[in-house]
This record gives sequence, structure tokens and C-alpha cells, in this order.
Amino acid sequence: MQFQQLQYFVAVAETRHFTRAADLVHVAQPSLSQQIKALERELGADLFLRARGNITLTDAGEALLPLARRILADADTARHEVQELVQLRSGRVRLGATPSLCTGLLPDVLRAFHDRYPGIRLLIEEGGSHDLVRELARGALDLALVVLPLPSPSPALTTVEVLREDLVVVSSPDSPAPGQGQGQGRRTVQVADLEGERLVMFRHGYDLRELTVAACRSAGFEPDFAVEGGEMDAVLGFVRAGLGVAVVPRMVAARSGRGLRVTPLAPPGMHRTIALAHRSDVAPPRAARELQRMLFER
Repeated sequence: MQFQQLQYFVAVAETRHFTRAADLVHVAQPSLSQQIKALERELGADLFLRARGNITLTDAGEALLPLARRILADADTARHEVQELVQLRSGRVRLGATPSLCTGLLPDVLRAFHDRYPGIRLLIEEGGSHDLVRELARGALDLALVVLPLPSPSPALTTVEVLREDLVVVSSPDSPAPGQGQGQGRRTVQVADLEGERLVMFRHGYDLRELTVAACRSAGFEPDFAVEGGEMDAVLGFVRAGLGVAVVPRMVAARSGRGLRVTPLAPPGMHRTIALAHRSDVAPPRAARELQRMLFER
């Protein structure tokens, strides 16, 4: 039994006409008829009742039809999967992420992905979660690493939590420790200890800005900004220069904390939840799903 014979059989069964079936599968009608007869000889049963202008399925044909359709569908699925694997030799992944994640989480993952799939172009867009959600909704990104909860109202997105990350306080070693005046720094500080400190603050729309301001207000005070409007690298540079202190993700402090004093926040501390998001109505391309798998592995 040949795959092509099953294609011809299903075409005749669906059109109930040999000539129209031949046109459908792009083959000459005599060739199609010969292949159907060969299939019938192999199975030892007629598949069609052939009356002039009236083609119907026999009992054997009725039994074969759902099996043949399933075989053809499985073959089509196999072909699609193999083609997608082949496509990992080329193509692109459009990934959005907050700047702090580009600094802390992504470098090692993207390096591993590039080593495994050097033909895939990685297009990275930095932005706050609000901006990334908008870009996902309009189809400009395949995936985005965002901070939960998402802005409301938000488009229909599928989100899967990647990690829950602690935030820490960074300051210049040459400046007094946060909350300590001229004394020795403690191993941890409270959010309340930031009252009276000059904060180096991120620009509007930055998730860390919103988290920090909300935590300060929950502790009963309004934050005092020494300088504001920077991205992650600028904020760390201003802190090193002694302009003030900042609240940043632990991963960023671990990777970029040279020349900084890093002080954890005492329980309950401050945290953020990172999730990987994509549109619910569109399956990410094969290469994007592979990057997603590698992110969760790490």
C-alpha cells in the first residue's frame, strides 16, 4: 500500500468523481484509476461501486476512509514538524524584555541559544512591561519577559511564571550605608530605612520605579529623588558616583555590582515576579518555542 494510493483514494471518496479527483491531486485520470485498481488488488476488495455518473463507496471503502484520512493527517503533521526543525537553521526570534532582565537573566540564555542555533537571528527589544505588552498585542514580538501583574486592561496573553526575584539596595561604598548615617552598615535594611535617603530613580514606565515608589508609600513616606529618568546602566553609574541609592534586582547586582555596596532588604523585603508572555491567539514560531524551553531549563 503506497501513500500516494491513499491520497488518490481519499480524493475520489470526497469528490465521488474520478476526473475531478485527478484534477484535485494534479495527476492524469488514467493514472489515478490505475493506482486505485492496484490498491483494490492489494486489499482484495473493491473500494468503489462504479456506475455511470454515480461513484459510491463499498463497505470496504467506508472502512478504509477514516483510516486513510488519519494516515494522511499524521504524515502531514510529521512533515510539518520536520520542516520546523529544519527551519531552526535560519529565521528569527523577536524577544522583548525589561532592561534589567537584558542585563541579568538573558545573556547566558541567549549565548546558549546562539551556540545551538547559530543561524537564528535574535531581535531584542528593551522596554517596560506596558510597552512590551503593547508590542506583543500588535504582533511585533514573538515572546516577552514581563513583570507581573500585567497592566489592566491588557490584551489576551498567555503568561507562564519564570522566576520570583528579590530586590536589593545598592549604594556607593564611599557613602554612608543606607539608613545608617555615618555608622556601619547592617547586613539588611528595611524599606523604612530608605526614608531620608536620596534615591536614584528609573524613568517613568519602568517597572522598578513603580515597585519602589509603591513600597516606600506603603512604608509611610514619599521617596526623595536625587536624580531620575535613567535606564539600568545609567542608574548603576549614578549610584557608583555617590549620587544616591537605588533598588535593583538581585541578579543585576550580582552581575553588575562591581564598585557598589549591595544590601539585601529584610523580610518581607521587595520582590518581583517575571513571566514569559505571548499572544493567546497565535502560537509562537518553532524557534521561539525552543528559546522558551531553554529559558525554563535555566
